[in-house]
Amino acid sequence: MEEVPLVPRPRRAFGTVLNDQGVRRLDDALDGIRSRLAGRPIWHVNSTATGGGVAELLSSLLPYQADAGIDVHWLVIEANDGFYQVTKRLHHRLHDHEGDGGPLGDRERATYERELAPETDAVCRLVHPGDAVVLHDPQTAGLTRALAERGARVVWRCHVGADRPGVHAREAWKFLFDDVGRAGMCVFSRLAYVWEGLDRQRAMVIPPCIDVLSVKNAPLDDDTRRAIVHASGLIRANGATPGRAEFRRADGGRGTVTHEVDMIEDEPVPTDAPLITQVSRWDPLKDPVGVMTAFAERARSHDDGAHLVLAGPAADGVADDPESAKTLDEVRQAWHNLDVPARRRIHLASLPMEDQEENAAIVNALQRSADIVVQKSLVEGFGLTVAEAMWKSRPVIASRVGGIQDQIVDGENGILVDPADFHRFQQAITELLGDRHEAEQLGAAAHQQVCDHFLPANHFEDERELLDRILT
Repeated sequence: MEEVPLVPRPRRAFGTVLNDQGVRRLDDALDGIRSRLAGRPIWHVNSTATGGGVAELLSSLLPYQADAGIDVHWLVIEANDGFYQVTKRLHHRLHDHEGDGGPLGDRERATYERELAPETDAVCRLVHPGDAVVLHDPQTAGLTRALAERGARVVWRCHVGADRPGVHAREAWKFLFDDVGRAGMCVFSRLAYVWEGLDRQRAMVIPPCIDVLSVKNAPLDDDTRRAIVHASGLIRANGATPGRAEFRRADGGRGTVTHEVDMIEDEPVPTDAPLITQVSRWDPLKDPVGVMTAFAERARSHDDGAHLVLAGPAADGVADDPESAKTLDEVRQAWHNLDVPARRRIHLASLPMEDQEENAAIVNALQRSADIVVQKSLVEGFGLTVAEAMWKSRPVIASRVGGIQDQIVDGENGILVDPADFHRFQQAITELLGDRHEAEQLGAAAHQQVCDHFLPANHFEDERELLDRILT
């Protein structure tokens, strides 16, 4: 069990991006959380400090709570690859996908419990009766029983689910139900994700949000953006080298991009080419091969010079995802199998993970360099990369699945497509590249959608209500 240090981040900085009413909402929500806890700590527990949406959410939000005087802590469990193989299987099944097709029987349950046993002991030494504890996703569900018996006020929060759960989802529910049922409250990202059989009085829906002040979402001027993509090796500048590839760290210090992206490409991305990009983990549910295949088919019939960058974290940079290296190998092989003209316009980017804020700065610059951001997931819990691109006023083409549907109103602030409909996906790319005015309008509406619904103030207000329910 590792505790992630939290450095308070000044919430007053939101005055640079929010109006006075928005700042007051944020302050009131944080003050309400502190008041309801009445000096008690609140613990968040998940399975990794880096990589993935949950780590991103916690690293963004918890420092603002610390700044507001809330006694907040972030714990990360540690386990072996066998445990993460089981939990990755659960992750796929909760999406109602078969995953690797392996079982979730007694042997897997024994592995799950055995690996969590020392983590259970460790967390119970830290948590006291009356403390609030939020456990995130299936990796931590097995801690619920011991913490509840210790007298903690336990919330289990599930960030993934299925709009129409079938046999695979129910298999995961069965595996986890005895644990999850011990929680005082269960939180889901969408109403459709709430499990059958759970007491609806103890279920709540809280969509995620993004931190618009984080390194990944902070404003970048064009010179800095170009310098970062050049220094990282994503897009090399022609002629004179751009300025310094600097970014502002969360603590106010200055950082410089020094690590390079591992690029798989025949030749560099042209600086003046229309650019489409998808940023996500190397996960088959994000359908990177499908994105590449659909783009390659379009490239054979369109000579507009558009290029695609598929980007994800270095395969060894996400501790709780044992499938990432395998998926990246499959994507690489599919890329090698493309005909040369199509392959020249497709680039695979494994982003450095040695410095998390440097990684975030590279993602920020890449998304802001894109003419179109896509997220053609087969399933999606919420899809924070969609909200991040929308905040940056990028036109987004994304799958009509999961929480993406809660962010994009088709034709108003983005385009939704069936993930299996390659023709519509290709057509949407052609429409937006051919009509820059429409693309700009969609991008502006996308930015406003995030302002209205997916900022930290919204999330803290929901958390205040959650604490009202769990602590009383």
